[in-house]
Amino acid sequence: MDILRQYNVKATFFMVAENAVKHPDVYAQVVAEGHSVGNHTYHHVKGYKMSHAKYIAEAEKGREVLGGTLLFRPPYGRLWPWQQIALLRKGYRIYLWDVLPHDYNPDYSPERMLDIVKRYTRSGSIITFHDSIKSNERMLEVLPQAIEWWQQNGYEVLSIRY
Repeated sequence: MDILRQYNVKATFFMVAENAVKHPDVYAQVVAEGHSVGNHTYHHVKGYKMSHAKYIAEAEKGREVLGGTLLFRPPYGRLWPWQQIALLRKGYRIYLWDVLPHDYNPDYSPERMLDIVKRYTRSGSIITFHDSIKSNERMLEVLPQAIEWWQQNGYEVLSIRY
């Protein structure tokens, strides 16, 4: 969040609600600094590998913990059509991404990640960076470079609002 603050940028944090419970200070800081929060389920579950009812319960539990947010990103970007329909009927707004720098993949260098950002960013793009242990080092190196490139090329970095 220091990088976002440095560049005066707001982002959307699709949070695993269990992590928000484990780290309430981080969740509170995200909200206090004006970023938007989205639901990434309670336990980061694979919806395509579980029952419909359990998946919806995971989303609802995440929503409850995360202040009632209706922004939703399914873990791994996958869910069954009937899960999607049920979430939409409950008022969720489902967001995926169109630029994935693969910051979680140790085989991707920061240079390769930045190249992906530059090559595929378009107006309205949703770019997914991760704040997990396995991606943190590469993400922290690339994010400032990506923000600078976006700003130099006329892009406005915004959070998702509803």
